[in-house]
Amino acid sequence: MKKQLLHLFIRWFITSFGLWLVTRFLHSLSGDKHYLLDIMAAGLILAIINIILKPILVILSLPAILFTLGLFMVVINGATVYLASKLYPPLHITSFWVAIFAGIVIGLLNYLVSTILEERY
Repeated sequence: MKKQLLHLFIRWFITSFGLWLVTRFLHSLSGDKHYLLDIMAAGLILAIINIILKPILVILSLPAILFTLGLFMVVINGATVYLASKLYPPLHITSFWVAIFAGIVIGLLNYLVSTILEERY
């Protein structure tokens, strides 16, 4: 239980950091006084979506993933970011391409952190 909670917090932090990076590049999040809280809340929602819904999406789209040699994962990552933007309105994603770009950035960050953590533990 303790390891899963640590895993959730790490994913939350990395997802929030990825959203912050994307907002720096594309200005896709509203810039009001609660900016950091909006990013942290959106990161938590996206981390929960990635933990619960993403494995189901991967299993259902396995033929497309195999056919495209894994490139369809970019679409799945973008779809999860787009879904998070629909569930949390302050995360304003202007188009699906922005969501795909955010999914690429967050996916790469998660991959790097997962690789580092696997080597450490």
